[in-house]
Amino acid sequence: MPLQYVPLTIDMRGDYCAHFDLCSGKTSDYTFVNFWAWSDERKYELAHSHGLFWPKINNPAPSLWAPVGNWEEADWENVLTDLFPEGAVFDRVPEELMTLWSERLGDRFSFEDQRSEWEYIYSVDELISLKGNRFHKKKNLWKQFHKLYDSEYRQIGRDDVDEILEMQQLWCEWKSCDDIPGLRAENHAISRVLKNWDRFPGLLCGALHADGNMVAYSVGEPMTDDMVVVHFEKGLADYKGVYQAINRDFLEHSCAGFTWANREQDMGEEGVRKAKESYNPVRFLKKYRAAWKG
Repeated sequence: MPLQYVPLTIDMRGDYCAHFDLCSGKTSDYTFVNFWAWSDERKYELAHSHGLFWPKINNPAPSLWAPVGNWEEADWENVLTDLFPEGAVFDRVPEELMTLWSERLGDRFSFEDQRSEWEYIYSVDELISLKGNRFHKKKNLWKQFHKLYDSEYRQIGRDDVDEILEMQQLWCEWKSCDDIPGLRAENHAISRVLKNWDRFPGLLCGALHADGNMVAYSVGEPMTDDMVVVHFEKGLADYKGVYQAINRDFLEHSCAGFTWANREQDMGEEGVRKAKESYNPVRFLKKYRAAWKG
């Protein structure tokens, strides 16, 4: 029986999150916050069948993503044969599910590495301590920020949303977001999350203020018991060391108790990849394109 897709709504959050919690491999692009943030851009739809949620995006082109739920309990041969008898291709399949499908279904699947979608995982302790030569430049810039400016880190919440959006607007004017489709879409995604703050009780958010003004902020959420994901991070470039400062101070003051920080993927952009590699990731959450042959 074909899947019955419906457009994503915020009311799906509770049921979807319950399924996401059952996944033995979690990546940031499957969190509901991420789905909701980018839904106007990607046109997410969800179907529910065989005890699993089946995500789909429709923009820029239709694409099936990996099912969400208890992967180990699924009878994959029957499920996939029932839903996709002629075969199907799934994008952004987490490594754990790829391995499970490979073990259970063998050559009925083929897999292709999606390096641009690998997520960068860092040690929270390392990014706070910034010890050793590997972090020498980062630590110097962090110190310079706090030396140059009369700065303060603040935990921020629902009452601060307007101030965050004002700073985001300044950042967008600097970056000419209106002229760059990707940045315009990201700006909308940020606004979409912040304006629904009360619907996302797990949000973690902190900001740096300098000379009385907000100059940087980070927005994240717990992804697992020991991993925090940073969805959005912005800083005003006029302030030297601002990104090194918000990166470190957000983890120190807003992410106590987490072992790992997930700073998401590089999307295949060389500049983004270089920046993420410069913080010395300890591992990756790998993802694959999986072709089910039917």
